[in-house]
Amino acid sequence: MKRKSKERLASNPFKPGAGHSPPCLAGREKEASEFCGFLQQEVVTQNVVLTGLRGVGKTVLMDDVYKQLALKEAWVWVGSDFSESAFVDEAALCSRLLTDLSVFTSTLEVEVDSPDGMGIRSSNRSTVRIDFNYLIDYFNSQAGLNSDKLKATIELAWNAVSAVGKRGILFAYDEAQVVQDRKDKDQYPLALLLETFQSIQRKGMRVMLLLTGLPTLFPRLVESRTYAERMFKIQQIGRLDDEGSTRAITEPLEGNRIQFTRQSVQTIVGNTCGYPYFIQFICREAYDFFKAVPVDAKTGEISSEIPFDTLLRKLDTDFFSGRWSRVPDRQRELLFCVANLENAGGEFTVNEIVDRSKELATNHEIKPFKPGDISSMIPKLIDAGLVYKNRHGKYLLAVPLFDGFIKRQFEDRGRIQGSLFDHFNH
Repeated sequence: MKRKSKERLASNPFKPGAGHSPPCLAGREKEASEFCGFLQQEVVTQNVVLTGLRGVGKTVLMDDVYKQLALKEAWVWVGSDFSESAFVDEAALCSRLLTDLSVFTSTLEVEVDSPDGMGIRSSNRSTVRIDFNYLIDYFNSQAGLNSDKLKATIELAWNAVSAVGKRGILFAYDEAQVVQDRKDKDQYPLALLLETFQSIQRKGMRVMLLLTGLPTLFPRLVESRTYAERMFKIQQIGRLDDEGSTRAITEPLEGNRIQFTRQSVQTIVGNTCGYPYFIQFICREAYDFFKAVPVDAKTGEISSEIPFDTLLRKLDTDFFSGRWSRVPDRQRELLFCVANLENAGGEFTVNEIVDRSKELATNHEIKPFKPGDISSMIPKLIDAGLVYKNRHGKYLLAVPLFDGFIKRQFEDRGRIQGSLFDHFNH
């Protein structure tokens, strides 16, 4: 990389973070085109689940691309992040949906009968805004179960929305992997959500669901209602290809006085494996590094390559360490066995972990695992968000590049133990 000494440097264009818009959203053209097709449905038969590991850009794709496409096609965009509190019970879910819906409907009005002085409705008509209070009152005035009330209220909103020329209502929710029924409390908010949308879609209302979350999301939907398999189209996004990764690195620097060399770009592409968050993180740190490097007094320039090992350690501290610090030692050893599988980046089984643990036991001072040990620990790792069940008997690491981080932790532990051994022997 080269930079003249007196150049005024622009601010860092790279923005790693949860849901932060990158300066260049590359490599998602196929998914965007497919989503445009969903928006053209005359009768909604396909809702959308947008899924992938953390750091692949699901939130950014939903907020920066899908939302703009929906608004352009005259859909009303309703939604926010789901949280566990929205699924405490069925009433909480209904309140969440109506709260979000009211943000748009409060700009609309509906005609109602005006009561006379005796409280009896007369033939006089007046208009009221369809704000949150009106939606809640309407919801509570309907007969039947919560699902019946919610259907009737969304139908009211649909009639008002379609009357002003809108094509449909799109309920879009991020972090939807938290959705779940609570059988122990006899509360089924997820089932209510699915039943409501299936019913109103059958009646011809263009009301659609877009749920974004981790890969555990879709199995949870199907577990609640088996017909969810037919309700949703899954869009699973992963790492960028080399072309998309390169664009994500180079396009934000167009016209910038700092430019990464071709070798630096290749290094970033190779070591981030195409995961958008990691690309943004490493590029931000590399940019700041080059801004801080002293300029040669004779040439007025600098010439240096990215100190990738140093930046990788910073990524370990900022991204991975928080998750790792909550894992007990024995579970760490199980994850170390996973990280040393040939298919650590893909699916693995309990038996594969057992076999690998036997091979690693001698050199790395860990006890071999029995199948029962692993079967009891896997659910805890799933709850911690480190592993997820992909299908029957098949598991995957839930955090991108986590296997490399785990290996580095055990390598460091070995070096520390070796240094202590040498110290006490001298």
